[in-house]
Amino acid sequence: MTTREIHAAGDPTLVIWDAIIVGTGIGGATLGHALAKAGKRVLFCERGRNNIARAGAITSDYPEQRAEDKGVVLDQHSHALLANAGRYNDDVIDESGPRARRFVPFIGSGSGGSSALYGMALERFSATDFSPRSNHPTAVDSSLEDSWPIRFDAFCTYYAAAEMLYRVRGTADPLKRGMGQPRYMSPPPPLTPAAARLFDFFATQGLHPYQLPLACEFVPGCQCCQGFLCGMDCKNDSARICLAPAVRDFGAVLLDDCRVVRIDADRSRATGVVCHWRGGDITLRGKQIVLAAGALQTPNLLLRSQSVYWPNGLANGSGMVGRNLMRHCVDLYLVRPDQVARQGNFDNRFKEFAFNDFYCADGVKLGSVQSFGRLPPAQMLFGSLKQDMQDGPVPWLAGAVALTRPLLQPILQRMVDRSITLVTTMEDLPYLDNRVSPAVDGAAEAVRITYQLRDQDRARIARFRSLMRTALKPLRWRLIKQAENNQRIAHVCGTCRFGSDPKTSVLDQNNRCHELENLYVVDSSFFPSSGGTNPGLTIAANALRVAEHLAR
Repeated sequence: MTTREIHAAGDPTLVIWDAIIVGTGIGGATLGHALAKAGKRVLFCERGRNNIARAGAITSDYPEQRAEDKGVVLDQHSHALLANAGRYNDDVIDESGPRARRFVPFIGSGSGGSSALYGMALERFSATDFSPRSNHPTAVDSSLEDSWPIRFDAFCTYYAAAEMLYRVRGTADPLKRGMGQPRYMSPPPPLTPAAARLFDFFATQGLHPYQLPLACEFVPGCQCCQGFLCGMDCKNDSARICLAPAVRDFGAVLLDDCRVVRIDADRSRATGVVCHWRGGDITLRGKQIVLAAGALQTPNLLLRSQSVYWPNGLANGSGMVGRNLMRHCVDLYLVRPDQVARQGNFDNRFKEFAFNDFYCADGVKLGSVQSFGRLPPAQMLFGSLKQDMQDGPVPWLAGAVALTRPLLQPILQRMVDRSITLVTTMEDLPYLDNRVSPAVDGAAEAVRITYQLRDQDRARIARFRSLMRTALKPLRWRLIKQAENNQRIAHVCGTCRFGSDPKTSVLDQNNRCHELENLYVVDSSFFPSSGGTNPGLTIAANALRVAEHLAR
């Protein structure tokens, strides 16, 4: 029986698959596409909806704008609305503070995972990111490793392949000459007038801006679609670039609305993937099992897959599964160059440029600065502000904030309409007690996190903010502090790190679990350090590297 015949028959349990891949984000879909193209029988298990055809999906808009109370912060009770928008819809329970806080993170779930929502920035890590300990010599309580088990120069081959696969367009970072510079397939479109003025301003300040590499087709009418599903098929996410052609052209099979409950295993091999699909439980069999469910759900699944062989969770002989949670420390800067804002052709929808002059400043490792694109509508910003008050130490303030809506919401909308937003992305450090663990109650997908910034991290945040204050003089700007907010977890990584020592890592250098000969992890869980820029390209490049290993 061929893969296509099994798909038509609707019984995926009848096949011993070459590879079962849990998750269709940029790690899982990239790897699955490469394996299917190489002639392997590939099965994708995706917990969310298949939105490739866009039938019934919410596109070109945030689901919050379709809610009864427009702009309200959505929770797990808005399950259908989130699912139709390709959004994650289960609780994360933050137990870091004096009282637990429940929230639904702004990450993807469905075909393409979080890449279906991303702003399309695909940046290479710096060579210094592959030697993390040397960048933070005073972080004595961090679990930073001296180096990644793969050298930067060896990784560059896969970076180049991922850039071509995802059709990335941008210009070279002038600060990285001779450091594995990308050669993009074609130049990006010119900067919009507002971005061009700000680009030139930073250049005159002695900084080194360049056009941000984006995985975008730039079709007429492109809206950038950061934060929601693209309705024009110009966003090169993993669903469009990898998942759809893997199924359409190379015989891969996709099971959507398929929730993986656990991984069965004996002492040395994963033996089955137990899923809830079409109203019942099924067990799938594969020669290789690949987890790509994201750095929250991959460790959650491993820890829930307890058995007589694995009493502390699958592949967790080291006790490292779920530990070393990193998320990036992100701040937003709303910049208002008045001479630009008054122009009739002002356009702030796109992520357009970046600079890395503060990536390592005076010997202190910080991170990147990028144009962010357009902020969400004022209704959503107001809803988020109200929710922050409700979750804060003085919950009654939320009621007081609600009374200000007629006055405050128009002010917020002017900020959205008239500002160019910059985002600073600061490298986060791994600590053993920053971790993901299964929720004690609730659905099997619910997870708990514990995450605390150290004083040394707060000092780096303050240093980054000081450098930005200097760089933005004499412009008008406003800082929206997000670096200390645990709910800003879109770049979560590190919870199943790879390394050479089975005592301090979960995976080997080929991303195989040390203790199981056929179980792999290819999402951002494998990161031993977070770097100081967007993780997407590094996930894709690594997936191509692992696919090459598995195909052999």
